[in-house]
Amino acid sequence: MSILITGAGGYVGQELAASFLANTPASTTVTITDVVEPAVPEAAKEHASRLTCIRADLTSPKEVDNLISSAHQYETVYLLHGIMSSGSEANFELGIRVNLDATRYILDRLRATMPGVKVVFTSSLAVYGPAPPGFVIDETNFPPVPSSSYGSQKLIVETLLNDYSRRGFLDGRCVRLPTVTVRAGAPTQAASSFASDIIREPFHGKKAILPVGKETEMWICSPHTIIKNLVHARDIPKEAFGESRSVNLPGLKVSVQEMLDALEAIGGKERRALVEEKYDAATDKIVQSWTPQFSTDRAFKLGFSADISMTENIRQFASRFV
Repeated sequence: MSILITGAGGYVGQELAASFLANTPASTTVTITDVVEPAVPEAAKEHASRLTCIRADLTSPKEVDNLISSAHQYETVYLLHGIMSSGSEANFELGIRVNLDATRYILDRLRATMPGVKVVFTSSLAVYGPAPPGFVIDETNFPPVPSSSYGSQKLIVETLLNDYSRRGFLDGRCVRLPTVTVRAGAPTQAASSFASDIIREPFHGKKAILPVGKETEMWICSPHTIIKNLVHARDIPKEAFGESRSVNLPGLKVSVQEMLDALEAIGGKERRALVEEKYDAATDKIVQSWTPQFSTDRAFKLGFSADISMTENIRQFASRFV
């Protein structure tokens, strides 16, 4: 078995690669790629002989052609690359080029060189705009009408991959991720980056900026559960998806205040005091367009796992990275 992961220089990509290397037979190989050559995941150094790290600019057709060819067949391809929400809003052309144009070229290259290959695409709940207060969204009761360029680009790729799957070109699985927190590593260009920053930075003795109100509610998921569900996505029989290859992954509705309370419960008052409230209208506008409440019955029927509590999430982060 051979697996390709794009955007693997980021935290989720590194954790996903490490999970496959640690939990699959010795015959399994993993290729990871990013615009800067991704590192060997720290947790998978003992399996480095089964890992190939490639620097590739996915906006270059030539580099995609070198990465994806009939000479090397993949069993599953994970598409994790992208310009995040704030980055896509600030630079529309770059977001289109990376999130849409490059991804479409990859899909066409895959169907030309390895038709029928499994493709797991990490979409986002940003495909939805704001719902009425208290409304619980599922995949059928509320139309995906994005309120950001990032969400629009994700939805377009979902539509393409669903059609490619219908026609038998590829075997797509579009998993809509909640905000992933607590992420280790550096802050990202995501508008939701603060949701990890306000936990991670205080644990490292650094100040963190909170750009939204503490009453703000978010739909989040721990890295532990996200990785577990990304791995599971490739094992679902394609027939189980029915007419739509898109699914809202399980998560947890929490307020920023509840996140701060959990930080103080695990990390103490000194760490809680390192979070500085500094309102940012641009960030808040994006975050408030995301509905925080979802029904994930479809995900559970497909075998995806429920998330852990916010307190346990922070406890796991502290035990691994502090």
